[in-house]
Amino acid sequence: MPSTPALQAFLAEQRLLVMAPHADDEVAGAAGLMHRVKQAGGKVYVVVMSIGDLKHYDNTQGVTKGHTRREELAEAMKFLKVDDYEILLEDDDLHLRLDAIPRRDLVNLLEREGRLATDKVQPTMVVIPAPSFNQDHEAVYKAGITVCRPHLSSMKAFQRMVLVADAPQLAWNREPFHPNFYVDLSDCLDVKLEAYRKHKSQLRPPPHQGGVDALEALAKMRGREISVEAAEAFECMRMVL
Repeated sequence: MPSTPALQAFLAEQRLLVMAPHADDEVAGAAGLMHRVKQAGGKVYVVVMSIGDLKHYDNTQGVTKGHTRREELAEAMKFLKVDDYEILLEDDDLHLRLDAIPRRDLVNLLEREGRLATDKVQPTMVVIPAPSFNQDHEAVYKAGITVCRPHLSSMKAFQRMVLVADAPQLAWNREPFHPNFYVDLSDCLDVKLEAYRKHKSQLRPPPHQGGVDALEALAKMRGREISVEAAEAFECMRMVL
């Protein structure tokens, strides 16, 4: 489905900020949208809340170091040609424990204190993770919703579009994910999958939900929902024209 000149012009005016709990979540949820915005000439920024050493829950008992996650993120961001990205917390004691941080502190990081905070970037479009069984995703979702709360635009940054990102693991939610905003990936699914492959330490073999094949299957399923080859899906919380 070709993009129209009007759609390209709309995307060219966007300043997209993607809020991700961990490195790789930004790609899993919004690589296609990031690519589309950059392709049109818009701006893309990524904030990753936490990176740290990760002990894998598998037979290898291996540990992926935080610096490896940082390097992989840098490769993914370079591949997607984002304008800037930031890691807010590099602390092994806080990694996978964002739910232990007061929500107000997380909000301050995303809204005011971070180098790419909303007050500074002034995004027109924000992507946040969906709430799930992952406690860090839940914490960033709640903080993100707070950051994007309705407010006078003359007093603080106002995000005209707020999107909640899809993910393979959302099938394990009691509250179903109801997408109502789609990004057609028919001609660029390979871009999303290649960006995900940059996070080498996080890739899992099929049929694991953390594998490239799972992301591809989800994109093709979302594509069928709108009668295209592949798509990225979001729940649109707000859209102001």
